[in-house]
Amino acid sequence: MTNELILTGNHLPISCGGLDQYIQKVNNIPMLTAEEEYDLGTRLQDQGDIKSAQRLVMSHLRFVVRIARGYQGYGLALADLIQEGNIGLMKAVKRFKPDRQVRLVSFAVHWIRAEIHEFVLRNWRIVKIATTKAQRKLFFNLRSSKKRLGWFSNEEVNDVAKDLGVKPETVLQMEARLSNYDVAFDGTDDDDDESFVSPATYLADQKNDPAAQLEKDDWKEQQLQTLSDSMKSLDDRSRDILMCRWLDDDNKATLHDLAEKYNVSAERIRQLEKNAMNKLKASLEA
Repeated sequence: MTNELILTGNHLPISCGGLDQYIQKVNNIPMLTAEEEYDLGTRLQDQGDIKSAQRLVMSHLRFVVRIARGYQGYGLALADLIQEGNIGLMKAVKRFKPDRQVRLVSFAVHWIRAEIHEFVLRNWRIVKIATTKAQRKLFFNLRSSKKRLGWFSNEEVNDVAKDLGVKPETVLQMEARLSNYDVAFDGTDDDDDESFVSPATYLADQKNDPAAQLEKDDWKEQQLQTLSDSMKSLDDRSRDILMCRWLDDDNKATLHDLAEKYNVSAERIRQLEKNAMNKLKASLEA
């Protein structure tokens, strides 16, 4: 619901194009006397009279608006808060027992607030900040207890903890949750200094990235193929010297071992090795 608010429970006849018009209409609906409310509630309870339920709901819509206004500090649309409160009102009417001598407005407050609370907790943060009953109570009480911007002082923490009957550590934990804000995973589209801190820049595990792994494997295969082709360009003796000196992982040969094998000096083997390495390097860089 954006700029249109429609009440559709059991075909309740209110539909208007704007929130201001809706509030004006519900404020003009006559309030019920205690006797009228008792009579309508009895007919609903005993006979299931839908028209009686409609009148009970309609006459209390103004109270939903009043309660919903108290939750505007959470950054949610007032029209959405009213809509959720209306659902709570209809649940209250369904459960209303007129013989208990309690006015509907007193009974319905709990149901209206409960629906709005659920809506606020579902939509105020992407990540849930209050899941248990105690945390939900602390969430709403802490918002109203905070008299200024900024963090609580130690004295304020202790006072709030005492008033709400919780530990100071619990107050600090909930205050930290309230002070945090949602961050878009991919950041903003703007080219600014804030985009680099988006979670997408540091949460991804690059070592398992398929594209990066494919590129790495392709580069390795290409290098091995280039090395193999370059080795084929060497003469047999030079190729054997490099293989025995650098590519044999199990038993690398020394200069003296190869000197004895080819019946030359160790210095000659070193020269042949150096020339072969230079040719191989030039071939790889070409």
